[in-house]
Amino acid sequence: MNDIKRRGKLVKKTDTVNELNFKDNKKGKHKPSIHKGLPLRVLSRGVVIASLLIVVYFTSKDELRTFARQNEVLSGKVQTLQCSPQYLKEINSYDGCVPKTCKRFVFDTVVSLTEVEGLLAIAKKGLKHGRSLGGASVIDLHSGAMSKGQAFINIYESHSMKNLFTEDDFNLYRSVKEKVKYTIANHFNVNADKIYLTHPTFISEMTSRNAVTKHDEYWHSHVDKETYPSFHYTSLVYLSDYNINFEGGRFVFIDEKYNTTIEPKKGRLSIFTSGHENLHFVEKVKSGVRYAMTIAFTCDKKQAIQDPSIDKYNIP
Repeated sequence: MNDIKRRGKLVKKTDTVNELNFKDNKKGKHKPSIHKGLPLRVLSRGVVIASLLIVVYFTSKDELRTFARQNEVLSGKVQTLQCSPQYLKEINSYDGCVPKTCKRFVFDTVVSLTEVEGLLAIAKKGLKHGRSLGGASVIDLHSGAMSKGQAFINIYESHSMKNLFTEDDFNLYRSVKEKVKYTIANHFNVNADKIYLTHPTFISEMTSRNAVTKHDEYWHSHVDKETYPSFHYTSLVYLSDYNINFEGGRFVFIDEKYNTTIEPKKGRLSIFTSGHENLHFVEKVKSGVRYAMTIAFTCDKKQAIQDPSIDKYNIP
């Protein structure tokens, strides 16, 4: 290529180059080729870079580590994280509620299977009167919101659901909530009297049905603190078993080097700080039905909510 450029300096016009080639051919000399593409060195580098990108893509996308397997029994497994600056900036203003470090925990020994079956019965008892047309339905015992079709209804204002839930149902919910609250206080080294139940707190049902509204699209990655500003501590109590009651539907933390998964299991409790350090999503459920209860806590007393009770029924 450089040789061609040097030759080009000796001639002023393209037709002069052609004339030179013609004369050389007449003498039996080899006709030089003028390469119209990229230099070979550039092409080689491009091939190397493309190859590296392909290798990185196919190796990194499968880099997924299981933090808690369904067949394990965990008495308390922890992963310590660096708190996000945004989370610390806000929570530092609440005395007695600031964690020493941000973490995520998994416990299989806090909530009993009897309690799980009771919570599952509450969910099914309510959702048989509603359910979303898509793959995600919720029932919130605090606000009374429950999925029905493409919207929500209030279970405490529905004549067909009058007194559907009993005081025993609400007592069970309160008992599990208190266990979760004190587990958070103990393992994050905060004052139990300084963390408060906040909204929304709900039981979810996920299936493989296609989404009909945006509320059915549970699989998008998100930060709880951004989705629900009152959240400071998030907890999940799983009410069904991964690969037994459903396929897919694992809980996935998106970490810097690899993704970390939790396989749901009946009675499994997962708790974590609600900031950017715990960006996450739920895999799409491929088959079966996945149930879980979300219970959230705040450090802001103004965002606290009361426990649900039969007093919420407001039907003339």
